[in-house]
Amino acid sequence: MSIAMSAVDISRALTRISHEILERNNGCESIVLLGIPTRGAHLAQRIGANIATIEGREIPVGTLDITLHRDDLRMRPPRALMSTMIPVDGIQGRDLILIDDVLFSGRTIRAALDALGEIGRPRSVQLAVLVDRGHRELPIRADYVGKNLPTSRQQSVKVHVTEIDGVDEVLIESQGDL
Repeated sequence: MSIAMSAVDISRALTRISHEILERNNGCESIVLLGIPTRGAHLAQRIGANIATIEGREIPVGTLDITLHRDDLRMRPPRALMSTMIPVDGIQGRDLILIDDVLFSGRTIRAALDALGEIGRPRSVQLAVLVDRGHRELPIRADYVGKNLPTSRQQSVKVHVTEIDGVDEVLIESQGDL
């Protein structure tokens, strides 16, 4: 097991992503951040706080539960449904930034896009991830990436956040470590 990102690295990456989001969207007027539970929701809160500090005003931050839209639902153990929390009156005409911890196959993001289809039609959907580890199975790419981590399929990437795990770090584990 090796540490790929420390707490300082994560903080720096989230600050950079926050600035990139503001630059691409010409400020924060129409932005809504939606974190994908579990860790993506916490990262969304942090990016929202960064943007609020930079811009001097709060922006809407919510969560998007994708559980029922996953294509591997039958292969996973049952889990409680989270609730989707959209912090504004609809997403129509808004620029949505989906936020997740790791981009791997692209299937989680595909599920998120399906879930968004039931909520409304935003002006645009952008994707921010802390880690992009490659190995895409679907034609999905992130607009904002904290760090690209080339990995093998025999490795896994574990993101730990203080809110859940008591520490901020990104670990790479080999099958022998698991």
